[in-house]
Amino acid sequence: MTAARICRLKLVNFRNYRAASLAATAALMVLTGPNGAGKTNVLEAISLLAPGRGLRRARLDEIAFSEGDGESGRSWAVSAEIDGALGLATLGTGIAPAASEEPALSRQCRIDREPVGSAAAFADHLRVVWLVPAMDGLFAGPASERRRFLDRLVLAVDAAHGARVSALERALRSRNRLLEERVPDARWLDAAEHEAAEVAVAVAAGRAETVRRLAAVLAARPASAFPSAAIALDGWMEAMVLTDPAAEVEDRYRAVLKHNRARDAAAGRTLDGPHLTDLAVYYRDKSVPAQDASTGEQKALLITLVLAHAALVRDMTGRAPVILLDEVAAHLDPVRRAALFEALEHVGSQVWVTGADPAAFAEVAVRAGVIDVSTLSDATSE
Repeated sequence: MTAARICRLKLVNFRNYRAASLAATAALMVLTGPNGAGKTNVLEAISLLAPGRGLRRARLDEIAFSEGDGESGRSWAVSAEIDGALGLATLGTGIAPAASEEPALSRQCRIDREPVGSAAAFADHLRVVWLVPAMDGLFAGPASERRRFLDRLVLAVDAAHGARVSALERALRSRNRLLEERVPDARWLDAAEHEAAEVAVAVAAGRAETVRRLAAVLAARPASAFPSAAIALDGWMEAMVLTDPAAEVEDRYRAVLKHNRARDAAAGRTLDGPHLTDLAVYYRDKSVPAQDASTGEQKALLITLVLAHAALVRDMTGRAPVILLDEVAAHLDPVRRAALFEALEHVGSQVWVTGADPAAFAEVAVRAGVIDVSTLSDATSE
């Protein structure tokens, strides 16, 4: 089993970097430097070489270097030379400089300098998974955050999943607008609900299959310094698609939507469907929901999930994904820190990890590529 690897990364007008270039010299890349030096920005740049909006989910106009490029002030670029699933390739994405004063922002994606439709095409070459501090409150936070996390899990193995989720959101918005009318047109509602049901089943099926596979990986994991976890989906459609034909699930959801028109119109939103599904995570060793575990246990459970997910991506695609870990090691005791690096080696991925204190990586420094990001060319503080 081989790993996809980033060989060289180049940034132009990206966050705090006017121009920077770094070479990956090892399977474990350690980014160090003081707070605000741009460690997380490097990880974000890599995350934009995967389907979706990156690890910060930033707006396009938030990414550009503060002084811009002298034309629109909003252009930026990320490119990487990679050794991926299809061999050597160059992936690039960004916003091109525009001539007009107020250009419409449009992200461009290229593979070997040829335009492609979207970042979903990058998945043919590279898969990326990550763990960032913003995810620390995942288990105790709103269900919408867990759905977003769940959809990222699916997206790493099915690059088309993001487009289906967006299509479902559009279909339900269209239905909600029709329900706002004093006397909605039944034929238009039937059409909107037909479309919504069709794409909803596809979304539910992708989630259900990924969670089923990930649950099996979690169950088979050997005992380690990290807690064992179990996962499940809280949604009737995700349960039904695993046992019933898709056409029957679609018919049932269309019937539910039709029956609930008056209720949904009063609420101003659709009150049933996979757009409300929740991801349930359990601390298996203690038989408690993850939200009832301690803060430290929740962080360790997140690491367990990410490691298992990386292994699943490797097994399903034939290539270990690139793993991005932002400020993880500093929050682990020495035993768990050593266990983390051992587990990462077992997955076989190229790993990019950040930390302000180089001492946290002392035990792996000999085999790691260590970069002080404050020394990168033309970097400025955030």
